[in-house]
Amino acid sequence: QVQLVESGGGLVQPGESLRVSCLASGSIFSTNDMGWYRQAPGKQRELVAAITSSGSTNYADSVKGRFTISRDNAKNTVYLQMNSLKPEDTAVYYCAAQRVGATQYDVWGQGTQVTVSA
Repeated sequence: QVQLVESGGGLVQPGESLRVSCLASGSIFSTNDMGWYRQAPGKQRELVAAITSSGSTNYADSVKGRFTISRDNAKNTVYLQMNSLKPEDTAVYYCAAQRVGATQYDVWGQGTQVTVSA
């Protein structure tokens, strides 16, 4: 069983950077595909970035060139580096894992709030 704990959210000004982290425990992290989702008030949860077990990545169009997802299998951690933040990036950011054999992300963290405001 995989458990996910996010950290690193906070309040930043437009144009600043922030890195959120997700620590996975309870399973073989290196074999799991991982993703970061976000949900803003009144909006549906959306996929922001994803990284496969082999390190391939993909991003939502709205964050391409600004956000970078990475993973450190030795630390069981996946990161989301967010640069040039905009007010529309304000949301709760969730870490997700897709366990081997699953057809979708099936393990979720509790979320961390990111607020971009002047």
